[in-house]
Amino acid sequence: MIAFLTGPMLWISLLVFFGGLTVRAVMYVRGLSWQLDRVAYKPHMSLGLRGALHSIRCWLTPGGTYGWREQPFMAVAFFLFHIGAVLLPLFLLGHQELLKMAFGFSLPTLPSGVADALTVLAIIGGLMLAIRRIALPEVRILTTSYDWFILAISVAPFVTGFIARLHIGNYDFWLVCHILTGEALLLLAPFTKLSHIVLFFMSRGQLGMDYNIKRGGAKRDIAFPW
Repeated sequence: MIAFLTGPMLWISLLVFFGGLTVRAVMYVRGLSWQLDRVAYKPHMSLGLRGALHSIRCWLTPGGTYGWREQPFMAVAFFLFHIGAVLLPLFLLGHQELLKMAFGFSLPTLPSGVADALTVLAIIGGLMLAIRRIALPEVRILTTSYDWFILAISVAPFVTGFIARLHIGNYDFWLVCHILTGEALLLLAPFTKLSHIVLFFMSRGQLGMDYNIKRGGAKRDIAFPW
């Protein structure tokens, strides 16, 4: 079973993930209004790109926006979870071995201690996101079973992978659970809120372009009030 999951099923998952997110990105751009959006972007592309990069950079910097400074608990949870969510899939030793077998090359790997620490911090970040959904009335009232499912499927690969790493219980069972949950996440990403993996950058970039081109952001050296 592991051979199938790390072979054909992995290929299918990756094709759906990258292909689906590419389609979502193209659909986002094609969905922009010619009258309200793209008509302004083309003749002011350099200004727009500056604003887009500024917006994305600020939102990827802890404390870089008013929102992060006003919600420090959310900011900590967000960065703890997402730093692990980006670095571990790309640079974990086990993942690089799969990459080497599939494509004949590999990326640098994280030291095992660093990988373990990032895994624990990502799990803590996921728990903090769950606590926030329960503790804050304004968030709790908007949270549905769908939101809990998305959070669970996002955290599950970290939990199952860490249990397998510690050899708690049946190693093969937890390894299969880790692979299954990881591939489920890849398959679901283009069709669920997990599409924010790419749409976050699209929407933040668009807002940055809007502020810099249409709302006088360039006159303030793109020091947007948000």
